[in-house]
Amino acid sequence: MKISSFLRGQAMVLTRGLNRAAGSKRTSGAARCCGESVRAHLRAGDEGNTIIETALVLPILLSVVTGIFVVGVLYNNYLMLTQAVGSGAQYLQTLSTSPSGTDPCALTYAYITGAAPNLTPASISLTFTLNGVVTSGNSCAGGWANLQVPGATVTVQATYPCNLVIMGVNFAPGGCHLQAKSSQILY
Repeated sequence: MKISSFLRGQAMVLTRGLNRAAGSKRTSGAARCCGESVRAHLRAGDEGNTIIETALVLPILLSVVTGIFVVGVLYNNYLMLTQAVGSGAQYLQTLSTSPSGTDPCALTYAYITGAAPNLTPASISLTFTLNGVVTSGNSCAGGWANLQVPGATVTVQATYPCNLVIMGVNFAPGGCHLQAKSSQILY
């Protein structure tokens, strides 16, 4: 009796396995076409969710990373312009003690462009205020006379254009400009 009950159990297990195999449409060795396998992956549980989530999140993530880089470049340009204008104002102050026949604003412009090597020199626009006399541009003829007044203030102001385009979207449609200003007292 023991043998017949054992064989009956084995036959039932074998029958269940055969019924399962007969119930499936394909055997595991059969090849599927591309579209059919993609549909099968998307229908079968959670396997297709990863692809869809990646396709939805990746453009947003890339936009954020690109924005961080663009703002980083803008901030670097701002720091460089601010440092160069401060150095230029100090240089202009020291020129007052050693007058010469050349243009002090042109010398200061050359000094500022040398102090900011990553900025485009032609894009830097300067405004000088020497003892109350305002001069725009990179030249101030007769500026030596305004530098010879002890206690007077010299001010250097610079403007530099910036580009705030992230992934083809311009976040400053009117244009943006970085500005820096520095003043020194003549001695």
